[in-house]
Amino acid sequence: MTLPAVAPASAPGTGAAAGSGSGDRLALADDLLGLLRTTSTESRPDEQLEALALAVAADLPVLLRGEPGIGKTAALTQLAASLDLPLTTVIASVHEPSDFSGLPIVGDDPAVQGVPMAPPQWAVELVRAGRGLLFLDELSTAPPAVQAALLRVVLERKVGALRLPPGVRIVAAANPRASAADGWELSPPLANRFVHLNWTHDQDVVVRGLGGVWPRAELPRLSQERLPESVALARHVVCGFLEVRPTLTHRLPDSETRRGGAWPSPRSWEAALTLLAFGTAAAVSREVLALLVRGAVGDGPGLELLAHLDRMDLPDPESLLADPAAAELPARGDLRQAALEGVVAAVGARPERQRWEAAWAVLLRASETGPSDLLVAPAKALAAVRRDDWEVPEALERLAGVVGLARRADRSVDRAAAAGNATGNRR
Repeated sequence: MTLPAVAPASAPGTGAAAGSGSGDRLALADDLLGLLRTTSTESRPDEQLEALALAVAADLPVLLRGEPGIGKTAALTQLAASLDLPLTTVIASVHEPSDFSGLPIVGDDPAVQGVPMAPPQWAVELVRAGRGLLFLDELSTAPPAVQAALLRVVLERKVGALRLPPGVRIVAAANPRASAADGWELSPPLANRFVHLNWTHDQDVVVRGLGGVWPRAELPRLSQERLPESVALARHVVCGFLEVRPTLTHRLPDSETRRGGAWPSPRSWEAALTLLAFGTAAAVSREVLALLVRGAVGDGPGLELLAHLDRMDLPDPESLLADPAAAELPARGDLRQAALEGVVAAVGARPERQRWEAAWAVLLRASETGPSDLLVAPAKALAAVRRDDWEVPEALERLAGVVGLARRADRSVDRAAAAGNATGNRR
């Protein structure tokens, strides 16, 4: 093995010059590091960052879940800088439960004055600042006793006998259990207090960021005029959904892993209602709203709530029947077909010749403003509503091709089924 060369000892009187040269080299190294760390930000679409900023604005605890090195800490640092909030990072796994519940301090007469719970220094500094971003990192490596102590911090904002001011926002980060050192699943009570955002990397964001330009985290722009309407809509949507899906009001998952994520409870539905109101007032995209709602109550209930919201956005069937020529139908295919099926269902509930003819006029309007393949099922269902003494309206004649297509499709299915039955009988 070749040993590294050792520089000869400096001659007497030359040490100062050598030291000065080393200092200059370290200064140049620091200059280079400073250039590497100097980056800028730009306003560009980033659904993850937009969802995080909106949840922070809504004063809801957020948990970023993602693999190590994915950029969770960097995103929080950039968010704090963009919002001009002092960032306080607490590594949950290296703390004791008393660091969050408070250390008992015995006074002169504890029988009279009690034993107050002294908060840690980081909590005192947050209270002095009056605002800030509390970042609870490595949450999935915190043992159950520490997680239990964090319950009051996350929900009640209390650390010992000290209450964090309203200007403090709470964000946590966790790795998947398989990727965490001595990882634990989050306890259900703690997990249910967070809005869970799965943090992934975007190739374009990473490449542009390494080039020196990262996306800028910005608070949502709320519309003053839409605040009352947003609250009313959010309450109407969530309450209406839970009325038709009462079993989703509270559903604790069966598996330990899913209990450590987002799941529906009265607490998480309140969070979803808040996020829906904020998202409506800020006019965020449906993708951002989906990230937030699913992060509050889970994927299944969240998607069902969004589907319920879509159905509420459908035009009133009676309004369409009242003025078919001016009917405004949704542009999205699934919503468009749902609107047409609603018209057919309204006529079927109250079958009258005038309403039946108006429904054909609505279908004709749909064929003029969108794809005709969506009309097959509604046209077939509407044709079945006809009474024997009702004459065929002009609109139906103009749509004869669509109705004929439905009939040919039915006959093809019947022939295929008959052929399959015959083959089975021969066997």
